Amino acid sequence: MKNLVVILFVGLLSLGTFAQEKVAKIEFKTDVIDYGTIEKGSNGVRVFEFTNTGNAPLIISNVKSTCGCTVPKKPEGPIMPGETGEIEVKYDTNRVNPIRKTITVTSNAETPTVALKIKGLVVDPSKTSVLEKKDKSVMEQ
Repeated sequence: MKNLVVILFVGLLSLGTFAQEKVAKIEFKTDVIDYGTIEKGSNGVRVFEFTNTGNAPLIISNVKSTCGCTVPKKPEGPIMPGETGEIEVKYDTNRVNPIRKTITVTSNAETPTVALKIKGLVVDPSKTSVLEKKDKSVMEQ
């Protein structure tokens, strides 16, 4: 009886070491996109590229932004192991301001939540800055 219990215990222990849990892993090329300085109304679409480096299908369940001025778009189907995918982000460039936004990606990956960031500056070329140097002072004009 003792031998049977020992054999069952060793068998279950070895079975557990041979069974590897399949897990998806998401790896982004970059987690920050810098728009730089762009003009008002210009193209605000950028793409975060990623790869499933795990051994299970990657399913992105949700992609959300910190505000309504940034609209992310997630891939529809699962990303198989070794395949690449894209998360498209569209920023509303009609807002003249610095860009500092976070996009949160939720998936079935080993790290289930990933924060992506966009940054930059939107300027209006039709308006001159108050800080720009003028040729003459106010008194000389």
